[in-house]
Amino acid sequence: MKRSHTSTRLLIVTALLALIPLGGWWSWQRNGPLSREATVLIKKGSTVSQIADQLEQQGIIRSAALFKLWARSRKLQLIRGEYAMAPSVSMSEVANKLRRGDIHFTNISLTPAMHAWSVQKRLKDFVPEETFWALWKSPRLAHTAGFEGAESLEGLLAPATYRLHRAMEPEEILLTMVEAFRDQVRPKLEGGPLDPYQTLILASLAEKETNIPEELPKVAGVYLKRLQVSMRLQFDPTSQYARWKTGDLRFTAPLTEDIRRPHRFNTYSIAGLPPTPIAIPSTAAIRAALNPKVGKDLYFVATGTGGHTFAPSLRDHNRNVGTYRKEINRQRSQKQKRILK
Repeated sequence: MKRSHTSTRLLIVTALLALIPLGGWWSWQRNGPLSREATVLIKKGSTVSQIADQLEQQGIIRSAALFKLWARSRKLQLIRGEYAMAPSVSMSEVANKLRRGDIHFTNISLTPAMHAWSVQKRLKDFVPEETFWALWKSPRLAHTAGFEGAESLEGLLAPATYRLHRAMEPEEILLTMVEAFRDQVRPKLEGGPLDPYQTLILASLAEKETNIPEELPKVAGVYLKRLQVSMRLQFDPTSQYARWKTGDLRFTAPLTEDIRRPHRFNTYSIAGLPPTPIAIPSTAAIRAALNPKVGKDLYFVATGTGGHTFAPSLRDHNRNVGTYRKEINRQRSQKQKRILK
């Protein structure tokens, strides 16, 4: 009889012991508690224990202890990054994501004609605003771009699509863009009539003036011609840029008050080029700055229907301005008639 009781107890203990790993396996494979999609950021220097606790606190896994046990048994090497977790994701699926380095990237594009404020808005989910403006004036980053004396990173980021994640450090993000400029853009700035940084500035002016590639060499040529005859550039977008530099961030067309404002970026009030580029130039704009089409023209004005009309004298220019205003008035009149119908 004693033997029978002992055998029964032994079977019960054995069964209970067998349930322990079975329970662990079930906990590992079962749906997790997460009710909506969540993001896990593994920052540089994070430990397995810290991440396990974070996963439990975010409601992604039920047991940090079980996750730590698995991670240590597998000698898990954490890969820094941003990880997207789906609702009800199991602990097993979480572990596999981290082990594979299944990082969630966001594509962020910087395009020609973008300036500092538009870049800041584009990066707002990755770089805090105050940090962005501090890094924007970094001499070290400007040096990396290839222009040690540049006062800001304006124009020194390569237009491209970048794969970013929110575990990246802000300086690392801007460094990636600056290094792309150094490798892809900086070598293309040699050999023009101006030095490389002035070429970049001139290219940015042309970029902001016209979006018609065929016009870029003529626009660059007018500005170079003005520089050669010591004539102020009188470029509207620089007066707009000067407004923004004063902290007035109205993103409207330049006003009369902008044109009249004394400012070192306003080419109505200063001679020569502005101190820095005013936007990211395209490859076509850089080519135009390297090979500007310099002729007799010193003026140009929009046609109102796309493109610009160029003129060698102020009298011809004023006539073109009159034609432009007539076209704008005609368009307004037609629009009013359509509204009244």
